[in-house]
Amino acid sequence: MTRWLTRWMTLFAGLTLSSYLPIAIRAMSSTANTSSSVRVIDSHLHVWANKEEATKAFPYAEGQEPPASLESAGSTSALLKQMDDSGVTGALIVQPINHKFDHSYVIQSIKDHPTRFKGMLLHDPSLSKDDAVSRLEDLVLKGFVGVRFNPYLWPKKKENNDWEAMSSSEAGLAVYKRCAELHMPVGIMCFQGLQLHYDDILALIEASPETNVILDHFGFTNLSSESTFKQLLQLAKYSQVHVKISALFRMKASSYDQLKTERLEPLLKAFGPERLMFGTDFPFVMEQEEQYKGTVHIVQNWLKDNDASVRKAVMGGTTEKLFGSWPSNK
Repeated sequence: MTRWLTRWMTLFAGLTLSSYLPIAIRAMSSTANTSSSVRVIDSHLHVWANKEEATKAFPYAEGQEPPASLESAGSTSALLKQMDDSGVTGALIVQPINHKFDHSYVIQSIKDHPTRFKGMLLHDPSLSKDDAVSRLEDLVLKGFVGVRFNPYLWPKKKENNDWEAMSSSEAGLAVYKRCAELHMPVGIMCFQGLQLHYDDILALIEASPETNVILDHFGFTNLSSESTFKQLLQLAKYSQVHVKISALFRMKASSYDQLKTERLEPLLKAFGPERLMFGTDFPFVMEQEEQYKGTVHIVQNWLKDNDASVRKAVMGGTTEKLFGSWPSNK
C-alpha cells in the first residue's frame, strides 16, 4: 500500500489541479465499459490531406497550410485509427479551412467510407445567391448533410472594418432558408465569442424559424464571461437551436470538473440532452494531453450518472436526429 501511494504521489508531484485532472479522469474512465449500447457519433471534427496527398491531388488553400505539428495527424486514415481505438461509430466531418471551399478531400473521405462519415460544407460568402444555392444542392448529392457559416469569411465593412452580418447577405439568407427545406442544419462558428454574433444569430432565426441552428464548441462562451453564457442560455427558448459539447480544451477551464459544473450541467438543464451533442474537434485535440480517446472518456464520465436516454442523446442520438443515422455496422 505504501509503495502504491508513493508512486502516485511522485506522479502528481508539482502538477497543478488543471494539469492532473485530465489524467485522473482518464484513469478513472478507462474502467468504463466502452462496448456499451450507447453509440458514439462525433459531431465535430476535421480532416485534411497529409503532405503527400496535398502534393499529389488535394492542395491546401493558399496561406491555409495546417501547422507542421498536425500536418499528418489530420488525414482520414489517422482519424479512422483514433475512432476505432475509441469505439466511435461515425463522424460528421466539418469542412476545414485548410482546403477552404475545395471540398474534394472530404468528398473522397465520404466516398471511401460512406458508413463512417457525413459532411458539413463550408458556405462561400463570395458566391451569388443562385450559385450559392446551386453549390449547396450539388454537395448534398455528395454526402453533405449540413452547412457551416464562418462569420469571419464574410466581407468587411468599409466604415469600421467589422465583418458584415451573416443575416444581411442575400446569398447567405437564401442558403439558410434552403437548408430548412432540405432539413440541413446550419452550424455557426463564433470563434471570437458568441456576444459578437448574438444579434446576427437572432436575425437568422427570425428570417427562417424552420432552420436548425448549431453553435460550435459550447457557443464559444468563455468561462470568464458569464454574461456571454447567459446569452447562450437565452437562446434555449428557440427549439431549433442546438449546442455542441465539443473542443473541451478551447474553453480553457481550470479543470474538466469546472467545465462540467459551469457549462455542461446548465446547458443540460436549459436545452435538454436532445439539443446537445458530443464532438472532439479532431485533429486539434491530438495536441492535448487527453487526445481523442481521453476526450471521449471525459464526456462519457460526465454523463455516467445520468439516465441512459441522456447519455444516448448527447453521445450520438442528437447528432443522428439532425443529420440522419449512421449504419450500425462499421
